[in-house]
Amino acid sequence: MTEELFVQGNEACAHGAIKAGCRFFAGYPITPSTEVAEDLAAFLPRYGGSFLQMEDEIAAIGAVIGASWSGLKAMTSTSGPGFSLMQENIGYAHITETPLVIVDVQRGGPSTGQPTMASQGDMMQLRWGSHGDYEPIAISPSSVQEFFDFTIKAFNLAEEYRVPVIIAADEVIGHMREKINIPDKVEIKKRVMPKEKPEKFDISNPYLPFKAGDNQIPPMAPFGEGYNIPVTGLTHDERGYPDSSDPVAHTKLVSRLCNKILDNREKIVSVHESFCDDADTIVISYGAPVRSVFTAVQSAREEGLKVGSIKIDTPWPFPENQILKAAETAKNLIVVEMNLGQIVHEVERVAGLADERPDVYLIPKIGGELHKPNEILSEIKKIS
Repeated sequence: MTEELFVQGNEACAHGAIKAGCRFFAGYPITPSTEVAEDLAAFLPRYGGSFLQMEDEIAAIGAVIGASWSGLKAMTSTSGPGFSLMQENIGYAHITETPLVIVDVQRGGPSTGQPTMASQGDMMQLRWGSHGDYEPIAISPSSVQEFFDFTIKAFNLAEEYRVPVIIAADEVIGHMREKINIPDKVEIKKRVMPKEKPEKFDISNPYLPFKAGDNQIPPMAPFGEGYNIPVTGLTHDERGYPDSSDPVAHTKLVSRLCNKILDNREKIVSVHESFCDDADTIVISYGAPVRSVFTAVQSAREEGLKVGSIKIDTPWPFPENQILKAAETAKNLIVVEMNLGQIVHEVERVAGLADERPDVYLIPKIGGELHKPNEILSEIKKIS
């Protein structure tokens, strides 16, 4: 059976979280993400889950980390100012390999900016917001149905790779209403637990909570099950004990944390190409602008222009191979973003690796409004 609903994107996200097995939410109300929290405040008690409104976003992400270590699938939602406050604990979640989901419904900034208007101004903060070396996963929905689907995907990726996963939405997708289909059954990734019982371990044979197998991802035992699990934000060894003064230990740990994502880049990355086989110009977008781009590209094709599009579902890790392929075949790459240029810098970097570097153009827009298809089409005609 498939249930059909007509809902906002934020509401679809809440439904997706419940479907994915989320049983804990902590957050602080902030426009334009508040409906995610409001719906989960209603939903979670019905499914034996817990909802906490915290005093701020620093406390919220801390509570989510703690809930995840207790064995629950946990999430929070926020927007730009709140996401900025979470950065230190996001780094803590990376070094402790804590699976969780953060929903960032982006709005105009800097600072308080435009609370009720759309933006894609956090894209580089998603990648570089916390300090040190780490490799985040971020996925960007461009429809209400995708907000539902990608929420389930975010929980699955978080559990599979033991990382925080960010859903990089925006106010347009968060607040628009569309019909969604909620299937009776969805694919769910379960947390990998240790195979050995805690009774097997003692002082002479300690449990190693951060010992990874060939896939570079350790199994994760929750607190309260009898395992000895030290958890610290310091560089640590496989026991979880601090080892922050040893360059070798730090290199080993952080390299593994990065490589467990980078070595699986092609499994994680998702893009969708349209009309790219013969395209001289390829338009690249993600999130809400995808909708306008697709209409503009269709119009351009109808006028005889050889134009294609690439929809990026996973801005991080960046789909380097897919963009390089486009750079090798097209003369022009156009990036459409609701900011003054962020992901375009990654496109420029990858395009520079092509044998014959294409020209890279940006169609930016700030102020809170989505690009209109005719604005994009006009720029395509100037360039093509």
